[in-house]
Amino acid sequence: MKRLLFLLMAAAVVVFAMQGGVVRLAILSDVHVTPGNANEGKLREAVEEINATDVDAVLMTGDLTNEGSDEQLLNVKSVLDGISHPLYVIPGNHENNWSQSACKTFNDLWGSDRFVFTVDKLVVVGMNCGPFMKMGDGHIKQEDLLWLDSTLNVMVKPGMRVLSVNHYPILDDLDNYRAYVDILKKYPVITHQCGHYHSWRLYETDGINGLMVRALDMGNSNYGYTLMTIDLDRQWIYIYNKVLGKDAEQMYAYHINLDYYTPQLPENDFKSEYEYQQRMKFRIKRVLADNASIFTRVGVDEKNLYFGNSLGYCKAVDKQTGEQRWQYKTDAMLFSRPAVSGKYVILPTSDKRLVWIDKKTGKAKWQHNASGPYVADGVVSDGILYQGGYKTFQAWDVKRHKLLWQYDNINNYCQAAPVVDGKDVVFGAWDTYLRSLDRRTGALQWQWNNGRNVNLYSPGNVVPVVTPERVVIVAPDRFTTAVDRKSGVELWREKNDNKVRESLGRSADGKVAYAKTMDGELVAMSTGGQYELLWKVDLGFGYEHAPCIVLEHDGFIYCGSRRGMLAVVDAKTHQLVFTSKLGSSEFNGFEVDNNGDIYCSLIEGTIFRIEKL
Repeated sequence: MKRLLFLLMAAAVVVFAMQGGVVRLAILSDVHVTPGNANEGKLREAVEEINATDVDAVLMTGDLTNEGSDEQLLNVKSVLDGISHPLYVIPGNHENNWSQSACKTFNDLWGSDRFVFTVDKLVVVGMNCGPFMKMGDGHIKQEDLLWLDSTLNVMVKPGMRVLSVNHYPILDDLDNYRAYVDILKKYPVITHQCGHYHSWRLYETDGINGLMVRALDMGNSNYGYTLMTIDLDRQWIYIYNKVLGKDAEQMYAYHINLDYYTPQLPENDFKSEYEYQQRMKFRIKRVLADNASIFTRVGVDEKNLYFGNSLGYCKAVDKQTGEQRWQYKTDAMLFSRPAVSGKYVILPTSDKRLVWIDKKTGKAKWQHNASGPYVADGVVSDGILYQGGYKTFQAWDVKRHKLLWQYDNINNYCQAAPVVDGKDVVFGAWDTYLRSLDRRTGALQWQWNNGRNVNLYSPGNVVPVVTPERVVIVAPDRFTTAVDRKSGVELWREKNDNKVRESLGRSADGKVAYAKTMDGELVAMSTGGQYELLWKVDLGFGYEHAPCIVLEHDGFIYCGSRRGMLAVVDAKTHQLVFTSKLGSSEFNGFEVDNNGDIYCSLIEGTIFRIEKL
């Protein structure tokens, strides 16, 4: 392993005299506690053992729970609160991806999803890395990258060292790990410590040592945690496996390496303004690069774009110049596309509100306080907003701010936009069900599920394809399913090698459903009769899981990848027209304005316009 010196000394025990320059840390990771499970009891034992040691601090580096619910977070915090040493906590993917509160409760309980502190000559810095409220790779929020650089620039004095902490390794698991590493390399980082994989591993990225540590439960009654001793004077790091009830066993010892090297420049070095001219006369222009990450799709009207960011701001920007018109601050990250209607932008927030914002001024005119966060995209049709929420679905008269009806028999949150067609509203939720409601009354017309009670297999983040006769969906169980539109009776259900997941779209005439596969292909299926695969084309994405909708517009099909790649397919010839790499992170979705221009946002905080010339 290049320039990484380590020794495996299973039986050796290194004893340090009490001296300056030695920092001792206990590390908990991937404890996966739910109320009453075996891990809860073992975590309590670990807390007792850690309290009996002389460590300087305790790190909890993610995956505290299994589903990130408020109940689970409150429960595990009650256990961790028993730690008598200074405790620093960041979330993992299990707190971010399926969070009941849209990631807000974690920050409410621990104050932040990042930390920094010093012990002796060591600066320890940790931050959240997602993925945030949908299937995706790890991602460091844009504002956290800026914070990391500015914070270390102030805190790291001559002779000091840095320990970087995250739930994911600084490898391809993080979509923007290159930007992360480039910042870390500016400072004397002795190790990047992470969990996530429930295994021990030493690795190296651009000369920076990386350390993956154990989970609380490693199987076969092997419960424990990690001890780290950093001798800053002698420039050595010692890692111990501490099985509960047993003596610590040294796993690794390695010399602190600060001899970083500079890699080649990233493949795509984007400038502030640029255009692509492609073979079929498409022009792609970056309209905006925000100072935070963007997890929402983009709302569009005649003049402006509307979006929410990870700092909780809803913003309006000129869709030609990217100039900001106004911004409205909320108290949590935003995940729902702002719904544009008449003189209002209706903003579903993660701090449990629906806010009517004046499009011209950005001032809040009215709000509804809900019982849970909104993370779903709403749809305005004929002046009525159809909006999924937490355990509820609502219809609002936009002009009068009046709730027309509410359907409450949902056991989890809605995430994707509903389809409003004729007399029906069709949507999925993360409680395993696809539903059809009467558009006028909100009465349940039918509900369907796949026969299993596993929430993570739900059609919770897919926009259904609705035709006059049927509804077609894909879901994380990797099945494509068609049900009768009137009755909800299952017509066919197909699982094959295409490995569909959550990315779906339809042709302009509704006769074809498009799905993006986990192998980076686009498959076209008939929406009539029995299951029929019409054609397939390789988009060049490779492994793929972004739940970005598939859009057909003006004879072309648009697909976005988990790593910032745009692919355009000719709807008639079924041939791939071109691909363009717009960034490193996941596409959120596509929107079309009245001019036929297409807008898309990427998680890294950028918005693009795609024009067909």
